[in-house]
Amino acid sequence: MEHFFLFEPENFRIFLWAMAATAVIVFIALNFVEAGYGVAYTKKWGPTINNRLGWVLMEAPVFIVMCILWLCSSRRFETAPLVMFCIFQMHYFQRSFIFPLLIKTRGKMPLSVMLMGITFNTLNALMQGGWIFYVSSPERYPASWLGSWQFILGTVIFLWGMYTNIQSDSIIRNLRKPGDTRHYLPRGGMFRYVTSANYLGEFMEWVGFAVLTWSWAGAVFALWTFANLAPRARKINGRYEREFGPLSQKSIIPFIY
Repeated sequence: MEHFFLFEPENFRIFLWAMAATAVIVFIALNFVEAGYGVAYTKKWGPTINNRLGWVLMEAPVFIVMCILWLCSSRRFETAPLVMFCIFQMHYFQRSFIFPLLIKTRGKMPLSVMLMGITFNTLNALMQGGWIFYVSSPERYPASWLGSWQFILGTVIFLWGMYTNIQSDSIIRNLRKPGDTRHYLPRGGMFRYVTSANYLGEFMEWVGFAVLTWSWAGAVFALWTFANLAPRARKINGRYEREFGPLSQKSIIPFIY
């Protein structure tokens, strides 16, 4: 694993550039094509799978691949890389094994969306795990890094984003009582400022991770997160405005977008 071709510095730079360019293409495409899961699901996306199972299968690969990258690295017990690994895995453990169990609806997830998610998540694990454990120089993250302003600020942003994401998901899950089929505008938490507070939380998690690692790998994933979620958030905002009238909230970034 230490000599895996993707983790050669030049190859890794090309990988990051390719991922950044793809993120821009995805952002543009999703402004015209709506990702077919959740409220945007339509039959045109093809065969489906149970929503809960789909979420597990889509999110778990990044957790597993990151574990493999960690186990195979000679740096696996170095303090700062180990803490970064735990922070990263904290998010994906929640998304892979806790969030799906909390889903109340019996919705479906298209297999095509699930497979695209698996591909993207695996590539993300290679970006973050590759950088932390293989590509960065051995001196890049000494134990003292945990006291740096980058790590402290980034961790605060990450934890605030994770809290916002989990809180917002809970608000959305509890909008309806059993048997109620009406639509409601989410209230409370960061929904005061944006209509997709759950997406804001997830985006801020990866902005925080980019800061705490102070890496291009982290920055590219934050870009990817925005590219994937921002167009969907804007369409959700538009759907709410058609149903509930003009809104004071933005879509995903308070006061800006």
